[in-house]
Amino acid sequence: MQSTISSISPEEETNELKRFRQEWLAELRSRKAAASAGASGTSTIRNDAEEVNSPHQSSSKAAAEAPGIPGALPHAIGPSSQVIAGSYTPSIYLAATSLPQKLGSALNVYRRAVEREQSGDLDDALLLYRQAFRMDPHVDQVYHREEALASIEAAQQNTLQKSTASAVHDSIKELTAKVQTSLSVKSRAGASAVRVTSQVLASILAGFPNDLSFEPENEEEPVHLQMVPEELLIMFLRKLDTTSIERFASVCRKARVIALDSVIWRELVGATYIPPQITRDEDLTSVLERYLYDYRRVYIEHPRVRLDGVYIATCHYVRPGLSENSWVTINHLITYHRYLRFYPSGQVLSLLANEEFTPQQVIPLLKPTLRMKGFYIGTWSITDTTIQITNLLDASGRYPLPTDNLPTSSVNNSDGSEANRYTFVMTLDLVSRPLGRWNKMNILAYNSVHLGTGDVNPVALKNERPFWFSRVRSYSVY
Repeated sequence: MQSTISSISPEEETNELKRFRQEWLAELRSRKAAASAGASGTSTIRNDAEEVNSPHQSSSKAAAEAPGIPGALPHAIGPSSQVIAGSYTPSIYLAATSLPQKLGSALNVYRRAVEREQSGDLDDALLLYRQAFRMDPHVDQVYHREEALASIEAAQQNTLQKSTASAVHDSIKELTAKVQTSLSVKSRAGASAVRVTSQVLASILAGFPNDLSFEPENEEEPVHLQMVPEELLIMFLRKLDTTSIERFASVCRKARVIALDSVIWRELVGATYIPPQITRDEDLTSVLERYLYDYRRVYIEHPRVRLDGVYIATCHYVRPGLSENSWVTINHLITYHRYLRFYPSGQVLSLLANEEFTPQQVIPLLKPTLRMKGFYIGTWSITDTTIQITNLLDASGRYPLPTDNLPTSSVNNSDGSEANRYTFVMTLDLVSRPLGRWNKMNILAYNSVHLGTGDVNPVALKNERPFWFSRVRSYSVY
């Protein structure tokens, strides 16, 4: 290979560079003339994007035709045009992982070539591309993988910031003030609390008497709760979870009316339905209008991912065993579990564990710091009842994560294969059984994405079962 490369004469290389420059300038002139003749604003932007991407294609063609240079690779030379999520800073990930010296040098040269090409210095860019491919013929795939991992890290870092929470709470308060002035309905007891109810519940409340009160089971015993003002009772209920609130409401009719106060459910809705529980493009006002500003109905009927527990899928399959007796057939029932834990920041933990680890053992360990086989960390979002889990990276400890500032000398291989090659994407359907629980998830798709090439391949799921929610008391509701 080295003897072939050294046989290129300066005259041939200069002539080839001149020819490449002339063809490139001619192509630019023709495209600019076509754009100025009949292009609108949208088409002009599209042509500019094609002009920016075309140097990669031209430089790839020139590098493939040059003598002594390896044949054309299946992907264009230059930076990847596919960004998995968010913006990225390549130096963040590369500072945490090291590559073999030869591959690292080739990658640095390749980056310099990309910078020169983006700045318009095509001659130097072409020379640097050639130099990088002479040092390592697969440097472009390594570059794509490093850029993809850096973009994943940036996306995961962005999900840990809840900068929009305060703005959403302010909009909720402003909206509530408008609702209270337009849809205020005084209770039958004469209290000034706002209670907006659905049609079915309103028809039930219509049959309640006007003078509601707490009455004892034994008429001779006093009812101390009757002496507590409704405003104070509402303050107590605001400190409870939804299960406790509904249990209190089932005591009597007066408790039901008090538990319908919109102040209680407004705070729950405002704290729950923030990104990623709703898309950043979706306005909570439109959601409230859909449910006629009934906050309790929004909390019960609008899809949401439960954060106060773990979604667990218990899967089984039968494996044939060996038997010394030909008249006896032995089959083994194999059980394994899949776990999904969602965080309000948009981070999600995925774990696949066999029957050696029971849920009672796994749940206390299910944290981002866990390192065991089958453990993945990614990001999640929800649109209507469809949950999209992306950027699932292997966090078992086999590969360094973009956010791990750990020494990588002990995990590096000579060929640079120590980094993650694949990321996974999972699509699920959220179901509520019964209404308001949102406790079931069905797997719709599970795909693997190659970080170097961008190829997407489905993962076979033969024995998978739905995820069912299991509450964990130590987990926060939001």
